Amino acid sequence: MELLTQGPRGTKDILPGEVDAWLYVEKKIRELCERFGFQEIRTPIFEHTELFQRGIGDTTDVVEKEMYTFTDRGDRSITLRPENTAAAVRSYLQNKLYADNSLTKLFYIGSMFRYDRPQKGRYREFHQFGVEALGEQSPAVDAEIIILAVRFLQSLGLKDLELSINSVGDPKCRPVYREKLQEFFKDKLDGLCDVCRSRYDRNPMRILDCKSGECQRLSVGAPEITDCLCDECNEHFEKVKEYLTAAGISFTCDPRLVRGLDYYTKTAFEIKYSPLGAQSAVAGGGRYDGLIEEIGGNPTPAVGFAVGLERVMLALEQQKLFNAEPHKADAFIVALGEKAQSVGFKLLVELRDAGLKAAMDYAGRSMKAQMKQANKAMAHYAVILGDDEIAKNVAVLRDMESSAQTEVPMEEIIKKLTDEVKG
Repeated sequence: MELLTQGPRGTKDILPGEVDAWLYVEKKIRELCERFGFQEIRTPIFEHTELFQRGIGDTTDVVEKEMYTFTDRGDRSITLRPENTAAAVRSYLQNKLYADNSLTKLFYIGSMFRYDRPQKGRYREFHQFGVEALGEQSPAVDAEIIILAVRFLQSLGLKDLELSINSVGDPKCRPVYREKLQEFFKDKLDGLCDVCRSRYDRNPMRILDCKSGECQRLSVGAPEITDCLCDECNEHFEKVKEYLTAAGISFTCDPRLVRGLDYYTKTAFEIKYSPLGAQSAVAGGGRYDGLIEEIGGNPTPAVGFAVGLERVMLALEQQKLFNAEPHKADAFIVALGEKAQSVGFKLLVELRDAGLKAAMDYAGRSMKAQMKQANKAMAHYAVILGDDEIAKNVAVLRDMESSAQTEVPMEEIIKKLTDEVKG
């Protein structure tokens, strides 16, 4: 029976008092994305497994270790989305979103799923806010995307942000870097973890992203990709830096930043919020010009990022940057007796239809108990109904703060309350 009363490991309920912070953050997201010209998209929680294998890359930790994959009743391999870029691109192609504009700008908020070791700020079901700009290769779009990520975090009051950027090259210049990495790690293979030894031939860049302490130690002094960039990639990267500088965005160039997914080309970036310690990375992204072609579309440039919302919530909590307003009822109906219960319920419906937050007791408790409920609901007013009030067709309106009360004719009570509450 314990399984029935415990959520699966790596999941977390978002409770009523906590939802306010999520709604606050989501409101910031939507306001900012509207200013930047991004429109919301909602994709299915599961997709065909091949989409993520082709899109993310079969040498990544996500595909190799972390995907929730199952076979459905139609004998198809289905995966709960571990990230949303591949799904957004699939929708972009399927629904021909490219037909209206040369640049399509999308954003999303939703659940993702990865089988990982749960820890503070990291869950097996987690939530991301992300954006995708598809159809434009200008480095100005890269800069716009990065600025949007920075502005979002700043809008929440986060100040100690550390932006790192890099270029991971493209299919023209990356083979040169691949050879240099393989040469560097050639005599270190025995010391690498099993996963990185398998990556040596398939994708040696992934070794630089390994979290193993020994692999990190052995990669010290590895060649830097910025030394291998072709003229096109180098020029693109210089322009991104130029635009960020013009916008007053501080950044650090990190030649070891390769990101965790195979589809990145050229620009890659990451934003850390240092007070979070080991789990300080809150946002990351970059350009992925090859992804759309990889999953069956025409060659199309694209760039985007994702923000881990659990870590954002953790930062807001630690820094006390969000103080929820308590939920207060405008009116609480105190109904004494069976007749008053019926009249009170009708009034309850009418008050809500008038746009007021109203509540009442349904159990027929004593007046003292109902007034206690009104206080607990932090009601501005109590509307008291008993046999005497029903006989006179009035209600007693009690100001819960001042304790002042007055009789109000029933036909006037809704207008009176509306005027008092809405000013």
